[in-house]
Amino acid sequence: MPRILIVKTSSLGDVVHQCPAVSDVRRHLPGATVDWAVEEAFAGVAAMHRAVRRVIPVALRRWRTALWRPAVWREFGEFRRALAAERYDFIVDSQGLLKSALLCRLAHGEIHGMDRDSAREPLAARFYARWHHVPRGLHAVERNRRLTAAALGYPLEGACDYGLRAEGAPPVEVPARYAVLLTMTSRADKLWGENRWIELGRALGARGLGMVLPWGSAEERARCGRLAREIDGAIVPPRLDIADLARLMGRAQCVVGVDTGLVHLAAALDVPALGLYCGSDPALTGLYGGTNVRNLGARGAPPAPAEAIAALEGIATWGAGSTPSC
Repeated sequence: MPRILIVKTSSLGDVVHQCPAVSDVRRHLPGATVDWAVEEAFAGVAAMHRAVRRVIPVALRRWRTALWRPAVWREFGEFRRALAAERYDFIVDSQGLLKSALLCRLAHGEIHGMDRDSAREPLAARFYARWHHVPRGLHAVERNRRLTAAALGYPLEGACDYGLRAEGAPPVEVPARYAVLLTMTSRADKLWGENRWIELGRALGARGLGMVLPWGSAEERARCGRLAREIDGAIVPPRLDIADLARLMGRAQCVVGVDTGLVHLAAALDVPALGLYCGSDPALTGLYGGTNVRNLGARGAPPAPAEAIAALEGIATWGAGSTPSC
């Protein structure tokens, strides 16, 4: 059976959006071996997929800030040797960027990628042996699925299946029933106002849920602290890595987040998830798959808390002892 290398390095949302394509490979080619080259910060997501045999971490984000250090070049050498340790029947670059195409050239095997009209950076197509056209207007999940199916030669069929599982209990003490509020994102225009979060948190609290407010930076921790002071019983946990966050979200009654990769991870874990869009459009990269996800808002049109509550009423249940609806 074929040996396959997937190159999708970042960001978190992009890595999550690649997972259904890996599930397709497992369904259509059950004996295939799948390795995945991915940024070290997101390696935990790739490792959650049961079809992935080997995760090969790369640290381009960290390396480019310290190219003068001998340790960086040693790490890069170790990465090159890990890629070259096996000859692949298929190398699939689903990132479509020059940097990912160059990483593919470090491995041994036939490289597949999107053609110039499909790739995010058309120059990347110069480094592929085989090109595949993928319409730009599709959601990122379906673009990844179509590319992988075309490269490996199986028909694209079946529902979207992320194939991710977060094993184990939450990493911190939490209420029996709780919601996770993901208030952080990479751009200021994607933030949802603090007064809106407070109104939403209080409304969910009135429905018997505790609030858990994760964070990733000092600024985000300060914001979560302000919100927790206004929402009775809200918890601001210590900083958690992706694996811990997955376990935290995996047991939640619901997850609500702005445009951030973590809310995509929650949706991929089959948790009732609501995406709030303020500075971006969810049409191509919003929460996708299943019946228990919703997207609200658009660029320049943030949703109101009442809209968020109404959307959550359709995907989650609040009764005592209830479990997330799937």
